[in-house]
Amino acid sequence: MAANPEFQINPFSEFSSDEVILALEERQAYSGDVYSMGVTAAAVLRPNDRQTCAAMVAAAHREGYVVIPRGGGLSYTGGYRPLTEKSVILDTSRLNRILEVNPDDMYITVEAGVTWKQIYDALTPLGLRLPFFGTFSGAQATVGGGLSNGALFFGTARYGTAADHVLGLAVILADGRELRTGQRAFARAAKPFYRTCGPDFTGLMTHDSGSFGVKVEATFRLIQAPAFTGHVSFVFDGMTAAGAAMSAVARSGAAEEAYVFDPESTRKNLTSKGVLNDVGVLFKVIKGERSLIKGLLAGMKLALAGRSFLPEEAFSLHMTCAARTEAALEADLAACRSACLAHGGQPIADSIPRAVRASLFPAPDAVLGPEGDRWAALNAKVAHSDAPRIMAAAESLLAPYQQRMRESGVWMSHLLIAIGQTAFSFEPVFHWHDDWLPVHARTLSSEARARLVEPAANPAARALVDELRQKLVALFAEFGAASNQLGKTYPYLEVLRPESAELALAVKRALDPKGLMNPGALGLKGP
Repeated sequence: MAANPEFQINPFSEFSSDEVILALEERQAYSGDVYSMGVTAAAVLRPNDRQTCAAMVAAAHREGYVVIPRGGGLSYTGGYRPLTEKSVILDTSRLNRILEVNPDDMYITVEAGVTWKQIYDALTPLGLRLPFFGTFSGAQATVGGGLSNGALFFGTARYGTAADHVLGLAVILADGRELRTGQRAFARAAKPFYRTCGPDFTGLMTHDSGSFGVKVEATFRLIQAPAFTGHVSFVFDGMTAAGAAMSAVARSGAAEEAYVFDPESTRKNLTSKGVLNDVGVLFKVIKGERSLIKGLLAGMKLALAGRSFLPEEAFSLHMTCAARTEAALEADLAACRSACLAHGGQPIADSIPRAVRASLFPAPDAVLGPEGDRWAALNAKVAHSDAPRIMAAAESLLAPYQQRMRESGVWMSHLLIAIGQTAFSFEPVFHWHDDWLPVHARTLSSEARARLVEPAANPAARALVDELRQKLVALFAEFGAASNQLGKTYPYLEVLRPESAELALAVKRALDPKGLMNPGALGLKGP
């Protein structure tokens, strides 16, 4: 184990060398996320089991080191970026065991480093599934990271986010003790089958950006996997119309996914490196149908659609429905079509949602744009009726910057996502060519690394993106919007009502009196 010159005495010498990373290059790589770099951490801790994880947290606590939990490492809101050199990053990716699948009581218990793809692959042969069953980056994104933030996408339009379906957690507190939530918080409870007998401690520990503790275990409720799946896509003249149609679909509860791509995003998905030209996706589409004839027809439809089916400047709404019977599926698809037609939509080939479902959890190449460009997303969740206002306000805010954006090589795309029946997710995304951060090169597949060329540094574009992000974050706060990942980017404590802020501070003091658990996240201060 290489020595870290910042340690006079290594406080983690009791742990094995493969669990403590001190090499400077590795520490620097772990200290940045997809958007920016933080202060370089003093060490990276990679426990092989939860007992070691607890011992590492306790050791850091004794020595006064900040502990920053990290899951899959694909965040872009600074949640695991260190603010001080006296920090250790606790990588939970080795806690990757599925502990129990219980088909009788319909739950699954996993360690926090398990990915959404692992869960999906384990449940599929049993005819079971999570209601929300993963992020698009689910081959790398972990359960712990998803519950510390706001994991969403597959199944979200009908079932909501990951946190809506977790029954209980095991969390290592700042001093190394293990806290149980849900039914397993009761001393005599043998099974984690229920969440809210008394105050909901499970909900308290979700979306905390790792500021209350290190998640090491989670239990989720299961559903029987739907037997029939179908897709439908429409185009609209503008984002407002597409968003209104998506809201109507969401309120109906008919779709498992409902999302809007802007023209730029749609074109990027249909390039020569996009999903519709991937031979592997084509075969997955064919295999995914319930009969060979249907599969061949679906594959032919996908292959022939190409880029030509989509009007150049149209916003496209894509929906996936799933049901127990074919009649129920057709009813859901009909409800989606009706909602889209009522808002001026025009039907198009369902190639995009079909390909997305056929190729669940792809390689992590979306960490960069298809041309090797950097991107940085922001997110605002609002009520459906507030969606037109926040989209218009964001457009007005950015309008005076269009010339500067063109001069700096900054452009934008937009993604809209339905979250259950009540929430509308508005996601503006900045794109620009710039040198890559360590997470980009480390995450890309070998094929993407061979194909893409790293751009030159572009500090002007980077500074402009940072300026505009801050302005949009402030705008979203004015709307009282929620967000997927709060991290250290979005305000939390400072925008709460006084009584709520007082409670948040009291919880932090009770669980982490020294302020050593990821200080700065949620606006909660450190030592």
